[in-house]
Amino acid sequence: MSGTLYGKEKSQEEIEKIIEQTKNRDQKIYPILKPGDWVGLKAGALNSNLIKTEAGPKVVIAYGIDTPDNFVFLTQQHLETMDQKEITNEAFRNLRNYETEFTYSKAFQNKILTSSGHDFSSERILSNAHMLKAHAMLHAEELFVSVPRRSCMMVISRDSDDELLGAFLSMHKDAWKDDSYGNAPIANILFTMKGGHITGHIALDNLSEY
Repeated sequence: MSGTLYGKEKSQEEIEKIIEQTKNRDQKIYPILKPGDWVGLKAGALNSNLIKTEAGPKVVIAYGIDTPDNFVFLTQQHLETMDQKEITNEAFRNLRNYETEFTYSKAFQNKILTSSGHDFSSERILSNAHMLKAHAMLHAEELFVSVPRRSCMMVISRDSDDELLGAFLSMHKDAWKDDSYGNAPIANILFTMKGGHITGHIALDNLSEY
């Protein structure tokens, strides 16, 4: 996906053209995970908080449409022609129907799962049904989940031993720092999960070594 509404200043005519594009029902709306300092927030992007701290949002959920020409994030202006509740309902319905699968990491005795390489792999952390698969595959009541960048997800049991957790954190750290694939960063944190739902997070920003 290339280009967003915020890549450069767009004229009113261009914005109206983009809004017209989004009326095509063949173009699906999806939730998109973005960091709390994402420039799109200042540009009026529709969003909801996934993780909010006293200092402000840490991770937000934006909403976008994959058009034939580019990827368009929805803004307040779209609400003139689209209903916000319908937008969010459709976005999460499309996410539920977006198929991704978990793969065991043989290098770590099948105790780490990955689900990466697709446009909405990271966003699937918001799908209860998808994350329940991870609980079942790892026989784990609680999970740590890493979604450092778009199209990347890694999962481990919270009860794993220190050596395995250390390896998992190293994988997260490498993915967070690796911009070679051009995948946009999301968060340098670990999500905690139980019953397929996010229960909290652990910030890793201030840890120099982990």
